Amino acid sequence: MSSIAKAKGFKHSKPGLWLSIGTSAFGAVSVVKDVRKARSENDTLMLINALVGAAALITGTALLVRELKRLGDDDVLLG
Repeated sequence: MSSIAKAKGFKHSKPGLWLSIGTSAFGAVSVVKDVRKARSENDTLMLINALVGAAALITGTALLVRELKRLGDDDVLLG
């Protein structure tokens, strides 16, 4: 198996999904900073941008959690 194929397989493994969820958590920190900055500057457009980014992070994390649950359902030992 080539290293590229291994890397693609890692993305859909449990450790790969957990890493992606952790990365999303770091993205949430950035969104919180953007929201605070937008509110302090009364910049509505910047606030909307930050909220759309937050929605994207929430949706992406929900998709990752769903994929993680599906991997768990495939595991015979987990029942």
